[in-house]
Amino acid sequence: QVQLVESGGGLVQPGGSLRLSCVVSGSFSSMPFMGWRRQAPEKQREFVAGILSTNTTRYADSVKGRFTISRDNAKNIVYLQMNSLEPEDTAVYYCNVLTNGVTYWGQGTQVTVSS
Repeated sequence: QVQLVESGGGLVQPGGSLRLSCVVSGSFSSMPFMGWRRQAPEKQREFVAGILSTNTTRYADSVKGRFTISRDNAKNIVYLQMNSLEPEDTAVYYCNVLTNGVTYWGQGTQVTVSS
């Protein structure tokens, strides 16, 4: 079993910053991929950022230059630093990891950007 627990969401004003964390626990040998997706109300879940075990990263065009994904392999944590937040970034953010040939998901953390 693999468990993912996200934290760091909340309410922030436009232009503000938040850092999301996702702690992965359980039984696994490696995590080739760790990433974040988000789902806004009445919209489909969309890719935000991903990072490979080689530290190669990829971002959605909408967050490039504002968001940074990183991982701590010793602690099995993936982070998402979000700067210059916009109201359009409001969504539930989900962590996901690929390990043991399976993709696992966290429960999600709410991010609300509003004045």
